[in-house]
Amino acid sequence: MKIGIVCYPTFGGSGVVATELGKALAAKGHEIHFITYSQPVRLELFAENIYFHEVSVSDYPLFEHANYDLELTSKLVNVVKYENLDILHVHYAIPHASSAYMAKEILKTHGITIPYITTLHGTDITLVGKDPSFEPVITFSINKSDAVTTVSESLKNDTLEHFKIEKPIQVIPNFVCMDRYELQPDLGFKTSIAPNGEKIIMHISNFRPVKRVSDVIEVFKKIRDKIPAKLVMVGDGPERLKVESMCRSLGICNEIKFMGKVKAVETVLSFADLFLLTSETESFGLAALEAMAAGVPVVSSNTGGIPEVNENGFSGYLHDVGNIEKMAESAIKILGNENTLQTFKKNALEQAKKFDIKNILPLYEQLYTDTLAHNQLP
Repeated sequence: MKIGIVCYPTFGGSGVVATELGKALAAKGHEIHFITYSQPVRLELFAENIYFHEVSVSDYPLFEHANYDLELTSKLVNVVKYENLDILHVHYAIPHASSAYMAKEILKTHGITIPYITTLHGTDITLVGKDPSFEPVITFSINKSDAVTTVSESLKNDTLEHFKIEKPIQVIPNFVCMDRYELQPDLGFKTSIAPNGEKIIMHISNFRPVKRVSDVIEVFKKIRDKIPAKLVMVGDGPERLKVESMCRSLGICNEIKFMGKVKAVETVLSFADLFLLTSETESFGLAALEAMAAGVPVVSSNTGGIPEVNENGFSGYLHDVGNIEKMAESAIKILGNENTLQTFKKNALEQAKKFDIKNILPLYEQLYTDTLAHNQLP
């Protein structure tokens, strides 16, 4: 199949999943065309069966704001037409699904029929979608999709609750490429962070308010009061300055390392002992899954799709949002005994294997096949 993939090219979960999906499909012989405004961070070019089409956004004096949705629509028309694509798979509702719909209608006038699948990832429904100004467009573009998927049952329920969706929604969970996590930790780097053998706790996010990164700092402070530990914060975003200031006020700056954005998160996760995810909400919890794929147990909030990923008492522990005390108690319980830690590490790895791309990829391939077959019916 010739598949066009539309996604945001950033460090966010939707872009990461879309890129890894495309790479896995290409490895199986499908021809994959990424269509977005810059090269996705997880995309290595010069790979067989992978092509990248940049959406350039023009700056017209007449328009006060850039018209990315229109530029994307035109690019989709051209790529579908001249690359003879079979199907479009758009990740995120707006403007990707709405642009795909417009492109589909334009292509009909050229005698070309192209189905599009919309995958909903989270904030397009739980944040952007709740803005009344976007609701009509999101509802329309989802209902006009030839197929719709969400990454968790929780997100499916949110979508059905907040929008009048007429299309059936299939849950296809996020995934990890387990082969990428079979790494030996860089002992030199690990020693530089924890020179005295301290336990290494990690958090990875975009540091937006919904991630509640200040809770991570508070949980870590309570852990450190009981167990020698270091905290590694990976990522960047609007809350970083706030938590850096918080570290200084608590006098624990020397125990925390801010690493900024890291493309290959598996390299840093390979030497972690525990992962903290304290989010207000998560539609899936990809960061938790990536941690577990590296054999790292997770202490997290029990919101959204996280309980579908992190099994309480097995791969880690789940607690109510903002329950700093309980999260710290669970972390200390895991880290305080080496046998307990090793058991949780083993369990985390086993849990992650359920979400190996080798298990998830066939679900997407079947969806493509079914959608194309339905689209060709008279």
